[in-house]
Amino acid sequence: MPLTPQSAKVDAYVADTYVQEAVTQLESRGVDPAVFARKYSMLLLKPDAIVARAVDKTLVWLRDNGFRVVAVRAVPVGRHFVRALWYFAWNIASPERRRIADLLAAVSDALVLVIASDTDTMPTPVRLAAGKGATNPAKRHPGELRYLLGRHNYLLNLVHSPDDPADVLREFAIYFDERTRTQILTEINTGRDRSALASELGDHLYALTPARSFDRATALERILTEIGGAPPGFDPACDADCARLLYQAWAQDRPLDPWSVIVLGSHVLPMRTGTQPQTLPPVTAHDWLKDRP
Repeated sequence: MPLTPQSAKVDAYVADTYVQEAVTQLESRGVDPAVFARKYSMLLLKPDAIVARAVDKTLVWLRDNGFRVVAVRAVPVGRHFVRALWYFAWNIASPERRRIADLLAAVSDALVLVIASDTDTMPTPVRLAAGKGATNPAKRHPGELRYLLGRHNYLLNLVHSPDDPADVLREFAIYFDERTRTQILTEINTGRDRSALASELGDHLYALTPARSFDRATALERILTEIGGAPPGFDPACDADCARLLYQAWAQDRPLDPWSVIVLGSHVLPMRTGTQPQTLPPVTAHDWLKDRP
C-alpha cells in the first residue's frame, strides 16, 4: 500500500527518526501504519491562525467538506519544532524567513487537529491537502480553506497539513510525544467528534494571545513609531525601503514589536534563497493519482 508517490521521500523517510517512532508505536499497538496514515491526517493551526481567530471558521469548513475532528491538542511551538516539521523544505528558506518564523513561533501555542474523512475515495491527507489550498496566495481558489480564512499572505498562511500518508507518520511523531500519541490513538477509537473541544481549546489560546492586525500599513506605522519616525526619503509603499528599515533595526538590535515585524517582513523580505534545490518537492493530489486507475 503506497504512502507516497515520491521515491525520494521513501528513501529519506526510511531513516527518519520521527517516522521510525510512529511506525514502531503503531505496530506495537496492532495498528497498521499504512492504514492509519491513509485514514487520518492532521491540521496544524499555526500561531497566526490563533491571532486571526480562525479556529471556528476552520471547524465549519472541515465539517462542510466531509472531515471530522477525532482528536485535538494545543502544542507548544519553538524554533526546533519549526525546523523539524519543515526539515526537508527549509533548506530553500531565506535567512529572513527563518528569522520571522522564529518570531511567529513565540507568539502562541498551536492547535493540532487529528482529522478523519467521511469518504475513502482518496487518502485523507491527500484530500485535506488539496482542499486546504496553496501556500502561494495567487494559486488559492474559492472553496479552499486558506482562501476562506482570507489572510492572503505567503508566510502567514495560518494552516498546515501533511501532503500524503508518509508525512502523516512523520508529523504524528513531531507533534506528539509517545504518551500523547497513545492517548490520541485511544480517543480515535471511540469515534467521537472533538470539534467542540477544539473550539474550547481555541478560545483558551485566544485568551492568552491578543488579536492583531495583519495589515502591512498598520505594522509599518507601529515600527516607525518605535524607531522615532521614517528616515529621509523613505517611501512606505516601497518594499526595498521597508526591508532596509527592518535590516537596519536588526543590525542595531532595536527592540521592535515582534508581530509588526512578522507582518511587515512577510510582505517585503525574501522568502526563498533561490540558490539551493528543494530536497523533497511538494506532493499534490495530481501526483498521487497519476498513473493510477
